[in-house]
Amino acid sequence: MNVVWLSLTGFRSYLELEWRPDEGVNLLIGANGAGKTNLLEAIAYVSTLRSLRSVPDEALVNDDSDVAVIRTGVVGGGRERLVEMELRRAGRRRVQIDKTAVRRSADLLGVLRVVAFLPDNLDLVKRGPALRRDLLDETAVQLWPTSYLDQMEYERALRQRNAFLKLGGRDVVTLAVWDSKLAQAGGKVMARRVGVMDVLDPILAGSYRDIAGETAAVAFTYRTSWGDRSLVSRSAAEMTQRLGEALEAGHHLDYERRMTMVGPHRDEPGFLIAGVDARTHASQGEQRTMALAVKLACHRAIAEITGGNPVLLLDDVFSELDSDRAAALAKSLPPETQTLITSAHREDLPVSGRVWGVTPDGLR
Repeated sequence: MNVVWLSLTGFRSYLELEWRPDEGVNLLIGANGAGKTNLLEAIAYVSTLRSLRSVPDEALVNDDSDVAVIRTGVVGGGRERLVEMELRRAGRRRVQIDKTAVRRSADLLGVLRVVAFLPDNLDLVKRGPALRRDLLDETAVQLWPTSYLDQMEYERALRQRNAFLKLGGRDVVTLAVWDSKLAQAGGKVMARRVGVMDVLDPILAGSYRDIAGETAAVAFTYRTSWGDRSLVSRSAAEMTQRLGEALEAGHHLDYERRMTMVGPHRDEPGFLIAGVDARTHASQGEQRTMALAVKLACHRAIAEITGGNPVLLLDDVFSELDSDRAAALAKSLPPETQTLITSAHREDLPVSGRVWGVTPDGLR
């Protein structure tokens, strides 16, 4: 799977851009603010329908434009597809695949798969659980695109339930309706997260060894917002039931705080290294090694399950690593994968590939 060509109009810093990346490793070199990350963000958006930097769609539109257009040719499964997206400052985005309008934007998912690594991801282990929740949810979408619909339904139900709670009333019947909607969607989200952990756990040790140069017992952990740590064997139906019970049991606190205090939006995924919590007991080097390893494991899992290597996006990661880990990461990059790597300095990259100079005016 790879991006054959990319055309941007009014997207981020680019008023106009035409680019044909190499099928292999692409090294995007340019000063800070030159627009390197914007290129990765456009590709990632086509894959995930979300900004790499977690900003709303309107923030992706150039200051001098009212509309941002992303057009790209994508090859996967021996077939080239044309994807066209229009993002507006106000109003819904429009998506076409092969000149046919897509009714649901989620139908685009799976046409292009990516795994992205940003500098913030190096803190995946030691920071709070939000980054780890995002990792599981994003990987679920890459593995099973319909997961996106479950995540959107959960976010919608959560917003509506919280809006009801903020009104300050205590209508138990109405709250029970929102409990049911939230539990149905939340159970599916949690089941997908467990599915991702089941897929990644057997791969993670090998990825960790490749980066660290030594073998260690590594694994995921998962603690629900109501304290449950034994999710591995539960189906979506069982998780829906448990979440519904936890929501009902938490009504008093929800009324008091005027927000939903249990659910997958407050769960705490984590990691173990040698049987201990990596967030509190691992060294910073071990934590960073785990962060790199889990991203490589995600890439391998997606490739094995979907039958095609996802595009790998590495945004200014090498400059954040010591020389040993940078060399180990370079050696561990998956072969036969279109890879886009950004950096301010070519000498920071212990990787060979097609070099592109990035400036605010484009690529050369």
